[in-house]
Amino acid sequence: MIVFDLHCEHGHRFEGWFGSSSDFDDQQEGGLVSCPECGSEQVGKAPMAPAVPAKSNTRADVPVPAKVENAKPVSNQPIPAEVQKAMKALAKAQDKALEKSTWVGQDFAEQSREMHYGERDEAPIHGQATLEEAKSLVDEGVQVAPLPFPVAPPDKLN
Repeated sequence: MIVFDLHCEHGHRFEGWFGSSSDFDDQQEGGLVSCPECGSEQVGKAPMAPAVPAKSNTRADVPVPAKVENAKPVSNQPIPAEVQKAMKALAKAQDKALEKSTWVGQDFAEQSREMHYGERDEAPIHGQATLEEAKSLVDEGVQVAPLPFPVAPPDKLN
């Protein structure tokens, strides 16, 4: 799962949860993404929080935020220092948590379910799941949670 900060052409800001970045693009092209406040379908990605720090020899491709015609700025103020500090601490905590976690990619739902039902040994994993898969896991009582910051698959890193 991936969470995007989104904004509409009228400057309303909201979150959207998607299975992947391409899921957002597909849903937006299909007219399925709209502002919950005003219903506008002119929605783009707002500037995101700082990414989890990469190793010095790696760099993930950073997507360019979509531009929305006539979009108003979300804020004319810099991010407060306390918020920046909190976001950096959260990114650091996520990075530390993922150090001992294994990337399982699209097999996340299946492997989480197998661990939940005792079909395989429990181990920390992270990967991708569609919204439907995530909802199904939660309905079954499988303990899962979205990561606060996007994670690039290992094969997308330098």
